[in-house]
Amino acid sequence: MTSVPGSDVQVRRASLLHVDEIIDFNIAMAQETEGKFLDNEVVRPGVEAVFNRNDLGFYLIAEHTGRPVGQLLITYEWSDWRNAFFWWIQSVYVKPDYRRQGVYKSLHFYAAEVARQEGNVRGLRLYVDKGNTIAQGVYAGLRMRPTNYDMYEIDFDARPARVMLEPESDNEVTEGDDDAAAE
Repeated sequence: MTSVPGSDVQVRRASLLHVDEIIDFNIAMAQETEGKFLDNEVVRPGVEAVFNRNDLGFYLIAEHTGRPVGQLLITYEWSDWRNAFFWWIQSVYVKPDYRRQGVYKSLHFYAAEVARQEGNVRGLRLYVDKGNTIAQGVYAGLRMRPTNYDMYEIDFDARPARVMLEPESDNEVTEGDDDAAAE
């Protein structure tokens, strides 16, 4: 367990004793940030999988006077270009009453210190909603910077938000037309 000097927040690797708090934090975060209502019966085995499989990552928990007040999840990305890992910060949540009190900063510093000690971690990465300027300011204040990359995804379980329109003929990408897809 560690803390940032001058802070009452203690950070440690989460254990199975924290599973219920992590589930509650994840459900609250999804509802608050994306308006999504997560099913406890889906989230629970997802959280437990992190504790049961070392290859998925690990949770950090922040405590104030012994009570969990925040969390983050570290997952791993291998970089063949650098022959090292990047750790992705995910599932960040701080209870509303503890925001702007250094809880995330304590979690971040702990993650960075553990990553440096590992010896094979090149850096920390995260993604943030483009409209979340408060979080962007926090991350910038911790020496994180935007990258040159935008994120794209396909969520195979998501319901289509709208009907996909056929590409216009002059912009249509055909099979084998890799250059057009890169434009």
